[in-house]
Amino acid sequence: MKILNGKVFENGKFVEKKVATDGSFFAADSGDGKEIDAAGCYVIPGLIDIHFHGCAGVDFCDGTVEAMRHMAEYELQNGITSIHPATMTLSEEELTTISKAAKTFHEEQKADETLLTKEAELVGIYMEGPFISMEKKGAQNPLYVHKPDAEMFRRLQKEADGLYRVCVVAPEEPGAMEFIDSVKGEVRVSVAHTTADYDTAKEAFEHGARQVTHLYNAMPPFTHRAPGVIGAACDNENVMVEMICDGVHLHPSTIRTSFKMFGKDRIILISDSMMATGKPDGIYSLGGQEVQVHGNKATLTVDGAIAGSVTNLFNCMKFTVKEAGLPFEEVVACATENPAKAVGLWEKYGSIDNGKYADCVIVDEDFNIRQIVKHGKTVL
Repeated sequence: MKILNGKVFENGKFVEKKVATDGSFFAADSGDGKEIDAAGCYVIPGLIDIHFHGCAGVDFCDGTVEAMRHMAEYELQNGITSIHPATMTLSEEELTTISKAAKTFHEEQKADETLLTKEAELVGIYMEGPFISMEKKGAQNPLYVHKPDAEMFRRLQKEADGLYRVCVVAPEEPGAMEFIDSVKGEVRVSVAHTTADYDTAKEAFEHGARQVTHLYNAMPPFTHRAPGVIGAACDNENVMVEMICDGVHLHPSTIRTSFKMFGKDRIILISDSMMATGKPDGIYSLGGQEVQVHGNKATLTVDGAIAGSVTNLFNCMKFTVKEAGLPFEEVVACATENPAKAVGLWEKYGSIDNGKYADCVIVDEDFNIRQIVKHGKTVL
């Protein structure tokens, strides 16, 4: 396949060049393959959502291959070519069921690559809970909040056949620093759902935590005398931060300020989407709790807490450019390159480089998707 005449995202900027694929991979040339004219369009890497819960009426925590397949179909149709969905704070028994189903789904995709013309590829799992603070549980179920437990994590990781790439922890909880010390070589640790102050968060990063889950949400605010997790993360250049840029979780000014604070290389756009994404207003569920969805806002019916987003990652990227006013070449990296680097996928994913999987999206100047390519095959 050849993609011609497009503005291709490469090394942080858009350049006019040809893109070629050879089988499933980007290559220097493709011989006499199919040609796609991308004149007037951008060619960007396939998006990678490393933190979302559901979409199209299903949830990752439904714990079935069928639900995961339905999610993956929706995501791919919206330009997200690789998915890394998140669990919720649930019982170990439920998390085991989810882990086993994810392993099976992953194995089925590996065994039959034709599925990837219809589905986003499952590349990992995000363990959001249960090792969190009760005070900052947000939409997580308080019944299953659990102290940091490395052996519990390892049991679940075994059931998932190593798919967990991120695990969250509230660093102020008893045993959290020991937990980070124990698992940091096995999984990326992210600070989340926490009451931690600056010094505690700083200590967690010194122990090896390398990420912050949905920055600003479910943590103390940044203030001039108490900068908290946000300030500690900003001060440590090894730490990357996730942002939900859906128009609900963060004000556009906050998005702009965060890009100035952290720089484009340390920000990961996530959707944190729940099952109502792509569906009409109504009552849905998240982690076994009832959620009311109205417009682009989802809240728990029990206490009004924001319960994830109802915006997919492509539309979060679009909002960040069109509404928050950030340059497209900065924002696209935050939805492609940065997540790939954060979760250890950079060798084969996240950019349009020879030898990497040929996953890309062709979008026009109004951010309409014109074509999606997954592993060198057209989807639309």
